Parts: sequence; structure tokens; C-alpha cells
Amino acid sequence: MQRRVHTYRDYIDLDRLRDRITALNAAGLMDKAIAARLNAEGSVAARGCAFAGGNVWLLRQRFGIATVKINGVSANPPRWPDEDYSIRGAAVVLGVREQTVFKYLARGDLSGRQSAKGQPWQITPTPEMIEALHARAQRNKRSRRETS
Repeated sequence: MQRRVHTYRDYIDLDRLRDRITALNAAGLMDKAIAARLNAEGSVAARGCAFAGGNVWLLRQRFGIATVKINGVSANPPRWPDEDYSIRGAAVVLGVREQTVFKYLARGDLSGRQSAKGQPWQITPTPEMIEALHARAQRNKRSRRETS
């Protein structure tokens, strides 16, 4: 049984908790999934309640554990090793802003995936999609200039 404490400084086995969070993070789990695993293993947060993603985020910040990155190197490179585009990379190729790429994804104009919520997008446009969306962006830019 673990005693209830008010801060993590007083946590009975803080080193073990740090090591476990580090290991789960290194395995590619996001904060919410780490919290679920800690809860399943019987760990209890500082105030005696169950772990939540926010607790894990806070502890990762305090311990200096970086957010998991799907390619292990960069949070959002222009292209992923499998040749998919990131949001930034797709924006450059299409000649639009990053926010427009998110709109295209939401409308289904582009196809992409995230390995987990909060992870970077991996976008897999076909050459036809790129051509059509690039042409649409150019038309929209021209029409905005003409109405100004």
C-alpha cells in the first residue's frame, strides 16, 4: 500500500516511477497511454488518485523526458522516412499554409494518419491530389488578388 502524499517530492518511490515513465515513453507511448499502464500496474498518483495524462505530462516535464517522436529524431520533418509528408512538408508542396492542410485533411481532400492522437500527421497524397490541390490553391490566390 502506498501512502497518500501531497507532492511528488514526498512520493515513496519516485526513482522507480521516473524509470517506468522513461521506459514507457521510450516504447512510444503517449502520456494518456502511459497513465493507463501505470494504473494497470497498481501505481497511484501523489494524492492517492489514479494517474491521468496530465499527471504524466507534468512528471515528464519535471524529469526532463522529451515527448515521444514517431521517427525518433524530429517532431515534424518535411518528409518521413517512408516518404509520407508532414503537415509542414505538404504545405510546401501544395503552396498553402499549414492550417489549409489541416482543412484539407478534415474535408477528406487529403489522406493521412496519426499513430496516436497528438502525434504528427503522416500524409500520403497521390500525385493527382497534389496537382489538383496545388491548382486549387493557385486559383484561390489569383481570385483573392483580383478582388483586392
